[in-house]
Amino acid sequence: MTNKVFWYNGKLIESQTLELDIYDPGLLYGATIFTTLRVYGNSLDSRLTNWQAHCDRLKFSLQTFGWQQPDWNLVRQGAQIMLAHFPVLRITLFADGREWIIGRFIPPNLTEQQKNGIMCALAPPELARSLPSHKTGNYLSPWLAKISVQPLDAQEAILVDTAGNWLETSTGNLWGWRDGSWWTPPLTAGILPGVMRKQIIHWLQNHQLAVQEEPWSAALVQEFDAIAYTNSVVEIIPIHTVKQPTGSLQYNPYHPSFRLLRGLFVP
Repeated sequence: MTNKVFWYNGKLIESQTLELDIYDPGLLYGATIFTTLRVYGNSLDSRLTNWQAHCDRLKFSLQTFGWQQPDWNLVRQGAQIMLAHFPVLRITLFADGREWIIGRFIPPNLTEQQKNGIMCALAPPELARSLPSHKTGNYLSPWLAKISVQPLDAQEAILVDTAGNWLETSTGNLWGWRDGSWWTPPLTAGILPGVMRKQIIHWLQNHQLAVQEEPWSAALVQEFDAIAYTNSVVEIIPIHTVKQPTGSLQYNPYHPSFRLLRGLFVP
């Protein structure tokens, strides 16, 4: 199995390089949108792969920006071919309708992180994402945020706004448990409408459990018994420690509240 293969503009290409015009807006300005999905059961149509939700979010951004729609048949064809090589696909769309699909493997330490949790640290407020309602190729802020916390031995950065409210991690949405309910920051706070976030909200509601969508103030985050972050690749990863300038916060990565959420991923 090789990672020297990708799909671009209707063709499967065996290479690790992609040729772009030097004036391509995607190269100059990060003028692309993308989504990253995990293929379950080797099928785009699996409930857990959630193919349509990923496409719908891409379409929302295309319509918002007034960009050209791709040939969606080619997008699916490319994804279908690439999933034979990789369980995780990153689908990128250019403003003129070109599609670009690359793949990667499941992180080797994922099972351990899902079981025991990770450490996070707060990033500076200026590293909050631009155009937070859309997943654009201009991903410099969260990339810098994640790099900035590595000297603290943190595996993830938590992005904050200028008021100190926690927003999301550099790669996922936040969840907290208190008072018998799950809490997550609202979309109006300026966070990505994660596909996994939406899946979990529906899952909880189907189990007659309320979801509290409230801003995560400095006071609220101290009241959670457990917190985690989610995305379509890692599913749910508990967070046991959050380092912040005023000191560290500790949470229980083995809290029983995680059991129900993990039920979502049972085929």
